[in-house]
Amino acid sequence: MQDVLDATERAAREVGRHLADRQLAEPLAAAAPAAARAAFDAVDRPAARMLRERLTALRPRAGWLDDEWAREVPQQGEWWLCDATDGAVQYLSALPHWAVTAALLRDGAPVLAVVHAPLLGVTCTALAGGGARLDGRRCAPRPRTPATAVAATSQPPHAARDPRARHAAGASLAAVLPHVAAVRNLGPTALQVALVGSGHLTAFWQYGADPANLLPGALIAAEAGALVSDAQGAPWTPGAASFLAAAPGVHAELVAVLREV
Repeated sequence: MQDVLDATERAAREVGRHLADRQLAEPLAAAAPAAARAAFDAVDRPAARMLRERLTALRPRAGWLDDEWAREVPQQGEWWLCDATDGAVQYLSALPHWAVTAALLRDGAPVLAVVHAPLLGVTCTALAGGGARLDGRRCAPRPRTPATAVAATSQPPHAARDPRARHAAGASLAAVLPHVAAVRNLGPTALQVALVGSGHLTAFWQYGADPANLLPGALIAAEAGALVSDAQGAPWTPGAASFLAAAPGVHAELVAVLREV
C-alpha cells in the first residue's frame, strides 16, 4: 500500500496547488450566504473532480464518500473518503488553515490517510500498521505535561442540532482550560487531529458524531503514537458521540477531566 499512499499524497499536493492558486488574497465579501456558497463551489467542485479522478485511477473498484456522506461507515469493501477543500470557512476567509484530506477505508477502517495543508507547508500521512510521517519524516507526539499542553477543540458541522454536543462543547472547554496552557481551534478537524500526531498540538477533543472529519486524522494520530479514544477513555469508533486524541503523557488526565462533563 505504500505505492498507493505515495500516489495519494501526490494527488493531494496537486489539488492543493490548484486551490492555493485560486484562493483570494482578501476575505470574500459576499452579500448573502448563497453568494459565498457559489464562490466556494466554483473552486471546490473542479478540485473535487480532480481528486476523484486521480484516486479512482489508483483503486478503480473503491467506492467514493465525500463530506456530505451519512454518519454510518460502510463495513464492507474499499471506499475513498475525501474532502478537496477541508475548511471552507477558512478558505473563503483568506486564512491558511485549510487542507486536502483523503483516506482509504477497507471494511470500515482506514488503511491510509493524507492530510495536506498547502499554505501551512504541512503534510501528514499514515499507513495502518506502518506509522505516520510529517513531510516524509517519521513523527510522534511530543512528551508534555498538561500544564504545558496546547489543546484544540471544534464542533461537528451540525452540532447546533445536537443539544448534548452543544452543551458538552461549552462545558468541556470550561473544564479543560484550567489544566492546559492554551486551547485553540485551528480550522479543519482532520488537520487538527493529525497535528496531535505530528506534535504540533498536544490534544484534540470534540463532542458529537463526526466520522467523515475524524477518520483521516485519527489514523495519523494513532499511527504516530497518540492515544485515541472517546471522551470517557473507551476505544473510539466512527459512531462514537465524542472523540479525544492526545499525547500519552496527558491523555489520562484529560479523560479524567472530560468524564466530569
